[in-house]
Amino acid sequence: MLTAAGCRQRRQRFWQQLDPPPVGDFLVLADPIHLMYLANFHVDPFSLGAGFRGYLIIRKDGHAKLLHDNRLPASVDEAHVEERRVVPWYDGQSPATGPRQLAPLETVNPEGPGLRVHDRIGDPYASTVIKTLARMRRQKDPDEVEALRRCMRATDAGHAWARANVQPGMTELDVYRGINSAVIQAAGQAVIVYGDFAVSPGPERRGGPPTQQVIQPGDMLILDFSVVIAGYRSDFTNTLVVGREPTPGQQRLYDLCVAAMQAGEQELRAGAECLKVYDAVRGVFERAGVADDFPHHAGHGLGLTHPEAPYFVRHAHETLLAGDVVTLEPGLYTAGVGGIRIEHNYLITENGYERLSNHTIALK
Repeated sequence: MLTAAGCRQRRQRFWQQLDPPPVGDFLVLADPIHLMYLANFHVDPFSLGAGFRGYLIIRKDGHAKLLHDNRLPASVDEAHVEERRVVPWYDGQSPATGPRQLAPLETVNPEGPGLRVHDRIGDPYASTVIKTLARMRRQKDPDEVEALRRCMRATDAGHAWARANVQPGMTELDVYRGINSAVIQAAGQAVIVYGDFAVSPGPERRGGPPTQQVIQPGDMLILDFSVVIAGYRSDFTNTLVVGREPTPGQQRLYDLCVAAMQAGEQELRAGAECLKVYDAVRGVFERAGVADDFPHHAGHGLGLTHPEAPYFVRHAHETLLAGDVVTLEPGLYTAGVGGIRIEHNYLITENGYERLSNHTIALK
């Protein structure tokens, strides 16, 4: 959970970094990502309020007022704001009043609906607001890092379950159900688990959601999943050879991916060019003659969205910043052998990195 102090400090920094400065003494924001980042406001997706939102009115001094209707879940009580206005929408006794998502704005604008929302596409100031917040979100604050650690601890539990329990004869959906249960137990609440839970025979299938496909002895099972808690998310991967020892070809793919990850790690530090990180990962594959089997990015930023800046890609132009949280995910997909991807998450520091994910990367 984000802290009250962290949210207020971010609101104050937000105002200081806006260029050009806004006209007026307050801004109205509605994007759910912005409300999470600046006020810890999130609507529990496992509720009847899922998909609805609030509005945040921010003053220059960082003071925040939150508006939302009365039919949102208890998660909205965790928002860190100085004022809150809960707008009656439906009381269970009388028909609901008006379009739900417009009710809060209608109540604060004495002249009727249409109060300006500054981060809504079409508003002349939206580009400044969105770009400023996107730039700020690159460098994670301590409370954000702690929120990400919580996601990662739950993800670790899912990977541990898979290594201990996946067997031939299970379906991909069986694996997903087991991982999902382990993650929920570790998190202590219902959470979103999404990603790849897929047998990969090679380039024809590099991932995907779980299906009824039955896992056969020797299959390479890619487990690349994220756990979302209050908007923040993890993203790391292991690949298992199920039910028997890896073949020499499968072991070679694994060894090359481990070497590529280590090469990328050597470039992780504030001030490093993202292109150099990508080139370090791909260079291992090029020297081994398998670069054509590595078709995707070498990693990316992580936080409230997935993926987000910075990007370790062929045409990268960004530079790493202290406070970035990033992934490294080398993968190889070789016809007749199988597909593999491994991945860790890292906090970038001035002199290097701290690895945040702690799952075991191994084929067995």
